[in-house]
Amino acid sequence: MPPIQLSVNHTRRSVSVDPAMPLLWALRDHLGLFGTKYGCGVGACGACTVHLDGRPVRACLLPVGQAVGHEITTIEGLSTDGTHPCQVAWLEEDVAQCGFCQPGMIMEVAALLHASPEPTDQQIDQTLAQHVCRCGTYNRLRSAVHHAARIARSR
Repeated sequence: MPPIQLSVNHTRRSVSVDPAMPLLWALRDHLGLFGTKYGCGVGACGACTVHLDGRPVRACLLPVGQAVGHEITTIEGLSTDGTHPCQVAWLEEDVAQCGFCQPGMIMEVAALLHASPEPTDQQIDQTLAQHVCRCGTYNRLRSAVHHAARIARSR
């Protein structure tokens, strides 16, 4: 099987996998990017959310072959030093308990803030409704999104 060329976190990467393999497994098992989590495998929980050309997608549903020619951004590529407004706000608002679902939520919110720099509570709730947090940190999540929006606007 010929190697597949991907652009991941602004770096050209090569993987020798079946093009039908879910992107999630190529990222985790072949590229060592463990921030993207496996949750449900059917796109319902959002733990595997990454950006494809800046749009949030479920990596468990996207075949590697469909990611060719697109820029893939994982939680590791959101910022090199953890200073993305969402990452900072999540820490300052003490959002995470177990933290398992948080990378996917951060990626989803980063895309929301890019599209809507001052999201309403309704926009935030609609965005986060697509994600499952077993710890129930939803109230802190909304606060963190507003906090991240303020940080982003101040930069």
